[in-house]
Amino acid sequence: MSAAAVVARAKALGLRVATAESCTGGMIAAALTDVAGSSAVFGFGFVTYANEAKVALLGVDAAMLAAEGAVSEAVARAMAAGARARSGAEVAVAVTGIAGPEGGSADKPVGTVWLATAGRDGLVAARRVFAGDRAAVRAATVAWALEMVMARLVV
Repeated sequence: MSAAAVVARAKALGLRVATAESCTGGMIAAALTDVAGSSAVFGFGFVTYANEAKVALLGVDAAMLAAEGAVSEAVARAMAAGARARSGAEVAVAVTGIAGPEGGSADKPVGTVWLATAGRDGLVAARRVFAGDRAAVRAATVAWALEMVMARLVV
């Protein structure tokens, strides 16, 4: 899925998109804003790499973050909901993961990514484990995020 297709569809439907990114560090927002005219549909991108940023900027509950860990379904959902609420966008996407090369564990290996989208019809979250080095994991996460956003761009 291309960022251009996401921007075109959001424009056609009159919908706005926001991002909340941890492991991608703003790469989804960059992909969207690389598209000329994206300002019509994209106004907010939150880069919340640190846990403190997730709490302060997106309203992620600190106790839940401590209990679940940053790379979890609960945190991805809270990030997406927070981005949507704070931006006023109709669709928000959030990603949190372990891009590597370090930081993995037996239950959350390097390449583990949680993504969530928040829309008028609620929250959707999914987990993927991407192969490859840090760059490959981040690129795959961006592509997956754009696909998930496109699926939520409905009237």
